[in-house]
Amino acid sequence: MRYRKFFLLTLIIVIIDQAVKLLVHFNMAMGPAGEITLLGDWFKLHYILNKGMAFGMSFGSDYGKLFLTLFRLLAIGALAYMLTFLVKKNYSQALAWCIALIIGGAVGNLVDSIFYGQWLDNAPYSSVTPWFHGQVIDMIYLDLWEGNLPHWLPLIGGDKVALLPIFNLADVAIFIGVLTILIRQKSFINYHKVK
Repeated sequence: MRYRKFFLLTLIIVIIDQAVKLLVHFNMAMGPAGEITLLGDWFKLHYILNKGMAFGMSFGSDYGKLFLTLFRLLAIGALAYMLTFLVKKNYSQALAWCIALIIGGAVGNLVDSIFYGQWLDNAPYSSVTPWFHGQVIDMIYLDLWEGNLPHWLPLIGGDKVALLPIFNLADVAIFIGVLTILIRQKSFINYHKVK
């Protein structure tokens, strides 16, 4: 019973994330053609598929996506165990909420990886199977900055750089959970010591 509220948050995040992804998939054209401006030129909806991890990074082999999906599955299991441990040992509830956010975001992206290759037929053509090779749907586009770096910077000076992240609600949940843990880690540790 003590765990229910945390796993309920996880479930709510997964449901909202999947609903938004499916709305985007079935109602928006991919790429610039379907782009919707929300706030000026810097905040838009822009439908893309991400075959790998954050920022489009991926493992290089034919089975890289399968390994990534299996790793995500194991990480979610470890986080779920951690959440139950934290609640059982009376750690800070704020920390438990953060872990629940991270699990919800991870499960949201895991659903894409496991099922979307088959259900939405979005697995890359080179995939050995559509199962476990689905691409993650991203749509939140922040056009933060694009320009040349100063020449005095070592190694990257003069290079053209674009800060144009495109992500989804699952990524937002993960980011908020991790950032809160990083910012409040000392208070989380001290909370448990006092108890």
